[in-house]
Amino acid sequence: MNLQALFQEAVVNSKTLSEKPDNETLLKLYAFYKQGTEGDTQESGPSNPFDFVAKFKHEAWAKLAGTSKETAMQAYIDLVTELKG
Repeated sequence: MNLQALFQEAVVNSKTLSEKPDNETLLKLYAFYKQGTEGDTQESGPSNPFDFVAKFKHEAWAKLAGTSKETAMQAYIDLVTELKG
């Protein structure tokens, strides 16, 4: 299976985890997904400074700037595999 297919499978598997991951892990999943599908964020941050969820999500994604899509996809796959245990 190629990386893209493994990534799509991991996306499906992430929705069927037996337990909801903690917020830090959810942010990692979000950031790896966004970096893997879109690359570096082009936004400076959320438009509403009081939308803390959007702020944390954006910060997590921005930390991955410069990471290749392939590396982010593999990190997402590895994290989902670890969570499925």
